[in-house]
Amino acid sequence: LRGKPCQFFGSDLKIQAAENSSRYPDGMVICSGLDPTLKIVRNPVIIFEVLSPSTAPADRIVKAREYQATPSVQRYVMLEQSRIGATVHVRAEDGWKVLVLKDDDTLDLPEIGLAIPLAEFYEGLTFDDRPIEDNDNEQTPPAA
Repeated sequence: LRGKPCQFFGSDLKIQAAENSSRYPDGMVICSGLDPTLKIVRNPVIIFEVLSPSTAPADRIVKAREYQATPSVQRYVMLEQSRIGATVHVRAEDGWKVLVLKDDDTLDLPEIGLAIPLAEFYEGLTFDDRPIEDNDNEQTPPAA
């Protein structure tokens, strides 16, 4: 985002998500000046969450509702943890649209003038091809 009016922030900033809710998203983009004395951000434009087995239900349902109720949020990006993929909620004139992105897709972020191949978010990572359930319950056999 160098040279652009927007900035990316990690999970150390809290946002006002809905009227009576606050969250620490995994990442967010803010396109207005950030007052360092504020303890809570009220105007994120894009929000990122990385889905894990323990947080995915809340990220997909509860947080999605809260972020959609936040007027400044234009895009909510949920990145898969165990494979290349994302679910993107996009604010539209007639409500919200949901896009599902896979391996060779590009994540379009017109709010900040970027289009990023989804695979770039996962660069350097390797994934186990087994189903997620098998990965979570894997046990290492004792050494012989």
